[in-house]
Amino acid sequence: MSQNVQSKGARPYPAGQDVVRGFDNPIKKDSHLVILYGNLAPTGAVAKISGKEGLTFSGRAIVFESEEAALKAILDGTVRAGHVIVIRSEGPQGGPGMREMLSPTSAIMGKGLGKQVALITDGRFSGGSHGFVVGHVTPEAFVGGPIAIVKNGDPITIDAEKRTVSLDIPAKEIKRRLAKWKQPKPRYTRGVLAKYAKLVNSAHLGAVLDAGL
Repeated sequence: MSQNVQSKGARPYPAGQDVVRGFDNPIKKDSHLVILYGNLAPTGAVAKISGKEGLTFSGRAIVFESEEAALKAILDGTVRAGHVIVIRSEGPQGGPGMREMLSPTSAIMGKGLGKQVALITDGRFSGGSHGFVVGHVTPEAFVGGPIAIVKNGDPITIDAEKRTVSLDIPAKEIKRRLAKWKQPKPRYTRGVLAKYAKLVNSAHLGAVLDAGL
């Protein structure tokens, strides 16, 4: 049995609050989820931007090949204001399984860097993640998407108003790097995860296993 219990000294909620609001009076006029495209995400990425962090971010890349490596660098102070944290090789095939980046995004907020850094990844994020976060970058690094050839120090711009995510280096240099790129060895060669990585399609297509069936 449930009952309403008011703690001693607790004040009641103020009356007259707009819990359900009309379309003419939204809390925020746009969704906090924005689909971005650009030379870093030719087939799309998903930005989670509430607006409190701002709508644009420009900074220099600091690149990690796993969630764990990025988390360590955030906690030990290697990641600093002005960085765009790039966590790659965590997509559906590369992970495999497209892990969520809740630990790194939580560490960013805990370090007080929520408005001072951005994070982009071919992995995903959860509802608990906040800060300037771009996930689901496609194509993913494991299949040779442009996120695979980002280097430390590269300038990156994220613009939620223009809906773009850009690697700000000459197109000729991007083409040169992509031509030299070689696919890394898979993390698993046997078992369920190896089979998953072989069958799963891109995140922008749903990261599903049975698309061809």
